[in-house]
Amino acid sequence: MAAPEEQLRRRKIAGGSQELGSPPGPGRDPPDCPARLRAGTFWLTRIVLLRALAFIYFVAFLVAFHQNKQLIGDRGLLPCKVYLKSVQQHFQGQAGWGALSYAPTILWLLDWSHMDSNLDALALLGLGISSFIVVTGCANMVLMTALWVLYMSLVNVGQIWYSFGK
Repeated sequence: MAAPEEQLRRRKIAGGSQELGSPPGPGRDPPDCPARLRAGTFWLTRIVLLRALAFIYFVAFLVAFHQNKQLIGDRGLLPCKVYLKSVQQHFQGQAGWGALSYAPTILWLLDWSHMDSNLDALALLGLGISSFIVVTGCANMVLMTALWVLYMSLVNVGQIWYSFGK
C-alpha cells in the first residue's frame, strides 16, 4: 500500500500530468489571468445567460410598447383601467392588499387618468434597462428584479392578451 502513495507523491512533486476529470488547481492558470476568468468561475455562462435573458425582455417590452395602447390602453379592446376598477369593486372599492395580491401591478400606484402614458412608461423603462444589460453585460439582482416587476405589471393587467405569460 505504500508504493501507490509514494508514486502519487512523486508524480505531484515532479509536476506530472493531471488525471482526467479532476479540476484544475489554482496554479494551472496563467499568472496574468484576472480572477473572474479563472477556470471554474462560469463567467462566460453568466454573461451569455444574462444577456440572452435581457434580450428576451427587450423583445417583450418592444412588443408591449407597440401593442399596449391598442390592446389594453384607454381606447383599447380590453382597457386595463376598466379591469383595475372591476378588481377594486370586487374588493369593496379599496385598492388594498387584497386587490394588490389579486392583480399585482405598479399601475395601482400611478394616476389612472393617463393610462396610455403609464403603459408606455413601463414599456420604455423596461426597454431601457434591458438594452443597458444587453449592451454592457452589467446585470445584477436589482436590474433583473426590476425587469421582472415591470413585465409582471403589464402581464397582470393584460387580461386575455397576456394570459399566455402567467
